[in-house]
Amino acid sequence: MNGNEADPRRAGQDYVLGPDGKPLTDRYGRPIRRRPAAGVPLSPPQAGRPSPPRPRTPRQQPPRQQPPRQQPPGQQPSGQQPPRQAGPPSQGYQPRTPGWQSQGQQQQGYQPRANYQQQPAAPRGYPPQPGYQQPPAAAHATRHAQPVVAGGHRRAKRSNPIATGLGCTGVAILALIVALVLMTLWADTKLTRNDALDYPHVANTPGTNWLLVGSDSRQGLTEEQQLALGTGGDVGAGRTDTIMLLHIPRKGSATLVSIPRDSYVDIPGFGMDKINAAFAFGGAPLLGQTIEQWSGLRIDRYAEIGMGGLANVVDSIGGVDLCVQEPIQDPLAGIDLQAGCQTLQGHDALGYARTRATALGDLDRVARQRELFTALREKIFSFGTLGNPFRLFSLIDHTASSFVVGNGDHVWNLVRVATAMGDDVKKVTVPVDGFADTEVGNVVLWNDAETAALWDSLKR
Repeated sequence: MNGNEADPRRAGQDYVLGPDGKPLTDRYGRPIRRRPAAGVPLSPPQAGRPSPPRPRTPRQQPPRQQPPRQQPPGQQPSGQQPPRQAGPPSQGYQPRTPGWQSQGQQQQGYQPRANYQQQPAAPRGYPPQPGYQQPPAAAHATRHAQPVVAGGHRRAKRSNPIATGLGCTGVAILALIVALVLMTLWADTKLTRNDALDYPHVANTPGTNWLLVGSDSRQGLTEEQQLALGTGGDVGAGRTDTIMLLHIPRKGSATLVSIPRDSYVDIPGFGMDKINAAFAFGGAPLLGQTIEQWSGLRIDRYAEIGMGGLANVVDSIGGVDLCVQEPIQDPLAGIDLQAGCQTLQGHDALGYARTRATALGDLDRVARQRELFTALREKIFSFGTLGNPFRLFSLIDHTASSFVVGNGDHVWNLVRVATAMGDDVKKVTVPVDGFADTEVGNVVLWNDAETAALWDSLKR
């Protein structure tokens, strides 16, 4: 048999046969060769028959080389074998990595250095200073570490809910408010109270009427203090140097009415006399009843300050600034003042308000008293007083201990008086018709018609 001819006996062994005994063909018409069994070689291709396609084998990729992990010197991780040394890479396809470099150069990746120590960082914006050393990390961690509670959780830092809600400024303002409230309550306990308004009153009238009295009482003053304040000029221990009526309406500006102490009026139960005699005969109740009878205004509140108290209040704020219109020398009041604007201390301020050593006597005195009260109010509400805690405390202490008020009056009511006597307060004096000499001495006569009109204006 010719070697180039196909052996029909082997045809069924090399190719896949169909039911009809003929070899099966693929879509190209070629016979399908049977896969050889392990260890059995295929027969050589026969002449005249196309050889079946050789199956493709996947291309083998060389393994990627990764740098071995560096371990601290002298320490070998447990359960790990030393990294295997990969053979030289084949000359075929090699994928490039981000750290790829040309042949002959070692790939530069992240290599932690042994015995590495972090250099201390210099302050931002400044060059590093020689000799600067960063504090030890252990001390820094200990100082800022939070305590660890059971379970491995760190305990949260406690915060003040008041400080968190209000902030530092809110806490400071709250503390200031609390301090002012406590100081106000303390000052209210130092006020002296009496039954100043315990008498039959007239019918209610609009607004609030304050009876303000400056007493020339020597009560509580030693002989040295009386000599220093010049209180020896007046006779009697229960007279008044200052009588004022402050009317505060519900709306609008307040009105401050000065009543001359020598006004000739009818005192209930005692007949015609100087109005300050009512205070000497029956104290504050009789004085209030006399004024209500003549004015028809109901007096709602009462405040009284003595000579020593007024001088102490003036001294507690460092004096008051007054402009003296003319030189005044009065040995009875203990003053010798020159004309011009100046700061008067307690002794001179008291003498300036009490003296009658001028042309109009008692009428000039009521004008100077209003001038003193205005200057006193301006100094009290100035920043030099309110912004100075020591001066403010001294003012509150001397004011509270110097005033006498009615049983239903409090220190915050006195603050209302001070605020009402502002720049827009109307300052008037009871209309005067002249002077007269009577059995009780030289007196001031009121103008009945104008005085009645004044009282009526305060009832509306």
